[in-house]
Amino acid sequence: MKYNYIAIEGTIGAGKTSLATRISAQYNARLILEQFEDNSFLPKFYNDPDKYAFPLEMSFLASRFQQLKDQLSSQDLFKSFTISDYFINKSLIFAGKTLQADELSLYARFFNIINASLPKPDLLVYLYLEVENLKRNIIKRGRSYEQDIQNNYLDKIQSGYFEYIRQQQDMRILIIDTNQIDFVEKEEDYQKILDIINQEYPKGIHRFTLE
Repeated sequence: MKYNYIAIEGTIGAGKTSLATRISAQYNARLILEQFEDNSFLPKFYNDPDKYAFPLEMSFLASRFQQLKDQLSSQDLFKSFTISDYFINKSLIFAGKTLQADELSLYARFFNIINASLPKPDLLVYLYLEVENLKRNIIKRGRSYEQDIQNNYLDKIQSGYFEYIRQQQDMRILIIDTNQIDFVEKEEDYQKILDIINQEYPKGIHRFTLE
């Protein structure tokens, strides 16, 4: 790989963990996976988002920061690079779509303090899927607390990602449209994504549609 730190991003159900895990195994990379299943606020949020949005987002922010700080501050001489299935800025993206204005203002203050101390990835890969395909993947993996996620929530989060990406001028960002492929089940589709990621890119946004 041509990058020391790669982050895979995408809306819920995009295949972030599957792709990051497979790449890390193939290249002997250090793998950082988001620990969302340990968050007790997540099922509560899906049932009552207005009540639990703020504690959910704060707990995720604390967990993500601690994990990335611990992992990225130490070197692993036996790993070739680091790949993660999330980027810390997703915290602000989700918060921007779930919190009330006063809550978001307070949250953003904490986020900016935390974010300043973490390195940015050398490459950010965004896996784009249309909402109906995201929903299909969510149903397929069968997490009970995700089954009632509404399409408008997924669409809202995806639009938040695109709003964020459009504002970035100093990052290398790949947007890969995976609607017509299945990189989890098909080796040739996985290789298509790998071939894209394993290239050198200038800073900016680079778009790809795979078939």
